Amino acid sequence: MHNLKGKSAVITGSTSGIGLAYAQHLAQNGVNLMLNGFGSLEEIEKNRKSLADQYGITCLYSPADMTKPNEISKMMAQAIDEFGAIDILINNAGIQHVEAIENFPVEKWDSIIAINLSSSFHTIRHAVPSMKEQGWGRIINTASAHALVASPFKSAYVAAKHGIAGLTKTVALELAQDNITVNAICPGYVWTPLVEKQIPDTMKARGLTEEQVKKDVLLAAQPTKEFVTVDQVAQLAMFLCSDAAASITGSVMPMDGGWTAQ
Repeated sequence: MHNLKGKSAVITGSTSGIGLAYAQHLAQNGVNLMLNGFGSLEEIEKNRKSLADQYGITCLYSPADMTKPNEISKMMAQAIDEFGAIDILINNAGIQHVEAIENFPVEKWDSIIAINLSSSFHTIRHAVPSMKEQGWGRIINTASAHALVASPFKSAYVAAKHGIAGLTKTVALELAQDNITVNAICPGYVWTPLVEKQIPDTMKARGLTEEQVKKDVLLAAQPTKEFVTVDQVAQLAMFLCSDAAASITGSVMPMDGGWTAQ
């Protein structure tokens, strides 16, 4: 589909959900991978091995903690060491906490800003010299509809995602003449294990059926009343990696069933 064979990618938060979908689509196109994220080591190893075996690529895993700049540095150095360069960087690691501002735990604020925003600064600053040397690069930040609009009780998450939009635009301008594009994808509600797990609790808390939770709670803001799929997000990332997207940089692209058009 895209001539990416032999290129290398680092994807943070790629052990499940959107991140794993990015990994699968890149692997299908012959891209070597550095996976990263939390989860059961057994499950992670299974995914790592199956991507490597199925697509004949090198697939590594780093348990680097995205709140720790020195661990991020080590992961990036390991990828450059192993692959010779980082051609594609996808920042996808993210966590969420929902709470009124006056009760918002300070340590939750700190870790959301660290993982959802600062980690992207750290991965980007390490990847750029290697991309400049190659004369080619693609940086894709998974933002959120919350990079463009807000919802109550998500102060840290919304602040971090708005920050990602600003970081994306700034770095895009700096690298505009280096054949390196920098873009943010802003999904609305995506059907992931993370979202799926919230449904039973919400059914109980609000006395609703599963169908009602999906339509009236989760998809209330999404005019299509459909979840975005992880494959749709990954396909957009693949397009952004292609030559056809060479002029798309500094964009903050909604993929949200019309949410931010309202």
